[in-house]
Amino acid sequence: MRGITRRTALTIAAGTVTASTLSDTATAAADAPAPRRPAASGAGPALRTTLVTRVMPRNNWRVTAVAIHYANPIVLRGGVIPPSAFQVTADLGGQSAARTVTRVYPNTAASTNALPGAGRPGRYLIIELDPDDANAQASGTDPLPLHRAYAIRQVADVRTPGGGLVLAAGPLATRNDDVITPVVDDFTAGSFTDSTGFELAFRLYQPQGFVRSPGAATRYPLVVTLHGGGEVADNNMTQLTANRIAVTFAKPERQRRHPAFVLAPQIPLPRPMDGPDGTDWTDPKVRAALVELIDTFTTQRPVDADRIYLVGLSSGARGIFNLLPRHPHTFAAALATAGWGGPSTMGRITHIPIWADHSIDDPVVPYREGRFGKPGTWTLMNALESAGARITRGEWANDLPKAKFEARSRALLNRARRAGSHVLFTSYTPGTTPVSPHFAWAQTYENDVVIDWLFDQSR
Repeated sequence: MRGITRRTALTIAAGTVTASTLSDTATAAADAPAPRRPAASGAGPALRTTLVTRVMPRNNWRVTAVAIHYANPIVLRGGVIPPSAFQVTADLGGQSAARTVTRVYPNTAASTNALPGAGRPGRYLIIELDPDDANAQASGTDPLPLHRAYAIRQVADVRTPGGGLVLAAGPLATRNDDVITPVVDDFTAGSFTDSTGFELAFRLYQPQGFVRSPGAATRYPLVVTLHGGGEVADNNMTQLTANRIAVTFAKPERQRRHPAFVLAPQIPLPRPMDGPDGTDWTDPKVRAALVELIDTFTTQRPVDADRIYLVGLSSGARGIFNLLPRHPHTFAAALATAGWGGPSTMGRITHIPIWADHSIDDPVVPYREGRFGKPGTWTLMNALESAGARITRGEWANDLPKAKFEARSRALLNRARRAGSHVLFTSYTPGTTPVSPHFAWAQTYENDVVIDWLFDQSR
């Protein structure tokens, strides 16, 4: 049988070639010289392609890079790979669109490298993508089906400055088989069924000291995170990926400073809606299951019962203001962002350290009026003050750079300490909370001053 071109062979495999085409192509191929194949890549072949995703402070869960694993190290000998050498296409929801490649470099692991000079020889090629691309999202209401959703094609040879071929371009594209999300992947998944049969899904981060030595005498703080109404679902994922309320407490640098268990429960669908104001963590079934879960967890893990912390945003903060008065001696401190609640119960929690924050122009949970007839944070803080708590207040822009934001937080904390106050209230100036005035929490969990304050509290 006479030879056929590689292109025709691929077309045959796709089932789109006709008999006459095959005959004509085979005849022409017999008279043509065999095409020269490019020199073998020093790094090839490619073994595996992985998407790298990240939970962002403000724009949720995004695909931020692709990592291609090669059989051998990629050695550039001082060379730089231009972003134009690779094309990346995302196929999501029946639509195919290009992603913007921003940086390409080798690495020793399937992870991004923030250093400007990234490029140390390694078996992974990292293709960074613009997180602001319109099709960068990794989830809607539920996680998107990302496996094999991305196609990556090399369109230009990668060579050393001396001309040596490192990676050869070609017509074939690879697709991702894996998806990794740093920190999120360190949470185990589980569920808890309470004494009435009601079930709560949860994700759990366990500190490395406990994992290495589960029988040691060390006891760790427990951070319980209460998600917002938008994360009510049955996926046991979006309470971690819709915002950084949980993952920020589990990231390596935070765990080195404050090793702790992080428990992130998720309210299931359909929304129970039995609560007094139609919200979720106030629903009696949900609240009872959450309390049982915390009690059960503290008896089965080495938790420091004097250092259990509540952290919540939006309806999660509403849950905090509903839960604390019912269990005023369980929690050491709380962080509550953009919440609302009942002023009449504030007298029961004057002794609990709280750092609350809220955007003044929040249209979803109004700063003063709140929701469902229950007042917002400003009104609750006034009620707490009237009940005898000393409140230290501050106001600044929510879009300040991290260093300036933390400097303002530190100054507020210093004022509170001088005044003997353990309740702090930060208001964000109208027009300064990016994306949406309701998303006041973006800087809360990145704020080392606030987190250090939280872990300093004990019951």
